Amino acid sequence: MPTARLLLVEDDPALSELLEFRFQKEGYDVRVTPDGDEAMVMAREQRPDLVILDWMIEGTSGIEVCRRLRRDKDTAHVPIIMLTAREAEDDRIRGLETGADDYLTKPFSPRELLARVAAVMRRIRPALAGETIQVGDITLDPVAHKVERQGQVLQLGPTEYRLLKFFMESPGRVFSRGQLLDGVWGTESDIELRTVDVHIRRLRKAIEIEGADDPVRTVRSAGYALDAA
Repeated sequence: MPTARLLLVEDDPALSELLEFRFQKEGYDVRVTPDGDEAMVMAREQRPDLVILDWMIEGTSGIEVCRRLRRDKDTAHVPIIMLTAREAEDDRIRGLETGADDYLTKPFSPRELLARVAAVMRRIRPALAGETIQVGDITLDPVAHKVERQGQVLQLGPTEYRLLKFFMESPGRVFSRGQLLDGVWGTESDIELRTVDVHIRRLRKAIEIEGADDPVRTVRSAGYALDAA
């Protein structure tokens, strides 16, 4: 398996050095910068497999870097874990809505970050083989990591892609938020149930095309389902 490339964007020199050492020791190829503007240049020069991004950094803020990475088709699917001293729930939701896939509040244990990165990497490694899945007018190719609707290529973030794939593997079935957390994020995740609602909204927006119905069905007091019709 090829070495995973990490881009670490952190302006605390001590923390940056510690994390770089720990990830290199685990076999990751780590590139480091304290600057948001340089981070975007580095991401374009060599697309990382995952970005660890501090909210408060030099130059362009972490939240803006996250937003721009999501807008760029070359980095739209790269998972982003945000690091921040901000503890307010609104800040966590803002980070997720901007495009972050996970969120870790300082101070944190480097072991926890290592575990979260490892969990994300296990989920995003594409299958070596797989068949195209089709539900209604949506087609998902798990090998090419591509989603189309009525022939139009859709741009999904990594979490929305996994969420859609999970739905498409069981069309019509209603999943509770807890089941979606376990199936998409994994049982080791400690994120909140309302995080599911954030990503459902992002998925709906990503697969929306003019003249087509919303295939994601909300079942009150039960959860969500993907309808084939």
